[in-house]
Amino acid sequence: MCGAAPLPGRPAGRIYHVKSHARGFSMQRRSFIATVLLGGSALALSRGWATAATGNFEVTRSEAEWRAMLTDLQYKVMRKEGTERAFSSPLHDKKAKGIYHCRGCDLALYSSEHKYDSGTGWPSFWKALPDTIGTKPDSTLFTTRTECHCRRCGSHLGHIFDDGPPPTGKRHCINGVSLVFKPA
Repeated sequence: MCGAAPLPGRPAGRIYHVKSHARGFSMQRRSFIATVLLGGSALALSRGWATAATGNFEVTRSEAEWRAMLTDLQYKVMRKEGTERAFSSPLHDKKAKGIYHCRGCDLALYSSEHKYDSGTGWPSFWKALPDTIGTKPDSTLFTTRTECHCRRCGSHLGHIFDDGPPPTGKRHCINGVSLVFKPA
């Protein structure tokens, strides 16, 4: 400890080991965190990987058809509810006017008029076009979030958070690989 005063009755310049309750607390905290992480990992493995929304959708394909039409990353995100790396999508910085469509079925989902820079690294919108997305609770990361998917094919798009701009206060944080941009 640079600049620390010597212990009372002890000469300066020497290092002394002091027993402290803080060290015991630190070890207990580490054990607790390790237990929670291992338990959470076991729970996640026992549940299996999440998959795209289930239900009766207008557009349906077999897993083989989805795999044939999507790249590995697109399949992981859209059909297995994965997430692309932040700042990796070319759509993140896109400023052109147009409409963002679902890559899985070409449904128009978001307008460039509702896009904004949330600073998160993913394309963000404060609202979707009417009647285009479905939602469900997602409890995979020790909290419950709102997952959003295409209402026509069930492909995973991203999540909706309550920290967006007015007038909705919503942030639709969307994986760029799930979208296709079509200029106006």
